[in-house]
Amino acid sequence: MNFFAKNIFSAFAGSLLMLLFISCEEELNTIGEGVVAGEPFTTGKAEFDVFAFNRNIEAVQTNRLPIYQLGTYNDPIYGKTEARITSQLRLPINQNSGALLNTFGDLTQATEDIAATDDVDSTIEENETVKEVILYLPYQLSLGSKDSDGDGLSDDEERRRGTDPFNVDTDGDGINDPEDSDTLDDSAPRTFNLDSIFGNRNESFKIKVERSTFFLRDLDPNSNFEESQEYFSNQQFSPAFTTDVLADTLITVSNEEFLFFEDDDPDTEDVDESLVVDTRLNPGIRINLDPDFFQENIIEKEGKSELLSQSNFNEFLRGLHFSIDSDEIMLLFDLTQANLTITYEYDNFVSGEDGAANTTERIERDFVLGFLQVAGGAVIGNAVNTFNNDAYPVEISSELDTDENAERIFLKGGAGTFTEIQLFDEVDGSAIINQIKQNNWIINEANLVFSIDREMLAAVGGTIEPPRIYLFNAETNQPLYNQFTEVTTNEENPLGIFLNYDGIINKEGDSGVDYTVRITEHINNLVVRDSTNARLGLSLTSNIVIPNVANAMNTGSEVSVPIMSTVNPLGTVLFGSNVSSSNESKKLKLQIFYTEAN
Repeated sequence: MNFFAKNIFSAFAGSLLMLLFISCEEELNTIGEGVVAGEPFTTGKAEFDVFAFNRNIEAVQTNRLPIYQLGTYNDPIYGKTEARITSQLRLPINQNSGALLNTFGDLTQATEDIAATDDVDSTIEENETVKEVILYLPYQLSLGSKDSDGDGLSDDEERRRGTDPFNVDTDGDGINDPEDSDTLDDSAPRTFNLDSIFGNRNESFKIKVERSTFFLRDLDPNSNFEESQEYFSNQQFSPAFTTDVLADTLITVSNEEFLFFEDDDPDTEDVDESLVVDTRLNPGIRINLDPDFFQENIIEKEGKSELLSQSNFNEFLRGLHFSIDSDEIMLLFDLTQANLTITYEYDNFVSGEDGAANTTERIERDFVLGFLQVAGGAVIGNAVNTFNNDAYPVEISSELDTDENAERIFLKGGAGTFTEIQLFDEVDGSAIINQIKQNNWIINEANLVFSIDREMLAAVGGTIEPPRIYLFNAETNQPLYNQFTEVTTNEENPLGIFLNYDGIINKEGDSGVDYTVRITEHINNLVVRDSTNARLGLSLTSNIVIPNVANAMNTGSEVSVPIMSTVNPLGTVLFGSNVSSSNESKKLKLQIFYTEAN
């Protein structure tokens, strides 16, 4: 992925350095004493001011994302967001030769074209005919060590073993899965935990698939075709750039996998192969598309320029456009795992034996097109997520882009909002940082604690709270954590990664209380290594291990936001530092725990 980091923030004017430091110094609180190298020492805690500025995202780059949103998410605080997808299709590649697969049946179209004049009996017209076309969009599955059935095996381990993560005894033989070395790979579909479906998954909804007529360029002509083309979330593809409706299908969400069985072999009368599972597919959307469209635009293009190269194909069949007709559900997909399978039949030459006449038989074959592909760490192909947001309530919109220290911090994923954070004062904090240096503090720990505004969330009946927030250097777009010194307990689960940095929601019961972000190394960089006290950015994140950013527009200027916030539909409200006296205990502050020699 090519995401371009920018230095995007300028310093704010102001001159309250000494006043702010005096107020901080008065709050120093000695919490213990001891001896370091024979010298008396003091351990203490100090709290410093933090300034927060809410920013609106008018549009964000949404092509070549790791995850795509489709449907509608109703946030009780921020309103409704509708997401659509426009994507190219990728022709299949021969895995051995790397050559493009653009021939149907056994013969090339050039060979078929001379069937009437060729003296070779096996040269025939194959009469390829589309039987069915299936679109498959697999849902995102939950990650990590969750043990849904409580049998001691994680859900991921059970799937690898072929057992049901929601059933203690998959084959019903009285032996639980962990102890059963002979669990049958039976014909019952396994069920999966789906944690990336938001809304009412019990209601049926319609998914619409249309032909896209918009040409998605891979390279930007404004950069002399040297940089990737960027597409943004506010671009509208429908109805201006859509034509043929290929499906408009009513479906419901299911957490069961799809099962496909072997064909019964008539020569084995004592065995019914049709009861044996041949292939399993993870849960997802799997629907039929119009076969006549693909007969005309794929099969009948064999041997023609449209299928000669991927670029020719992109110019001809520019892609598909997906939308969901429902206000009740939002789905997340990894388009690198999606595909479109054209099942077609063709005539196969059968040579007659012992003087018998030559005949033909109908053979069935699949032609599988992809969407996005990953090769060498880069995303190949192009797909764009477009978002249509309701206008924010006035109590939110009036607090965005005011350049005023915020009472409340508004965070929303997608083309939503983010917050700029300035430590110590509104300029550069140099006076306070210098005073800390002169005090010869050893910084043991530094935290920012973001309290959740439970009253505001409760007023709208509650919401799905983001599991993690992300604080980063907004001037370099680099993370504040050091991945080489971080604590990780579960690499498969994003919430088991970088636990020292934290940022994970703290809950009491089912309700979030706050998020703690440890920035000890960042503060040490300021104090010990003379790093710049840069503005920080605060956003949501779906996976903190991915720090990449994407370009975004904020009141006409270009900024950068983490892509793991862009792919996240959720939102929340936190307390800032400019709070009323009644919320003083929830005020955002920088907490520094230190050791100082007396």
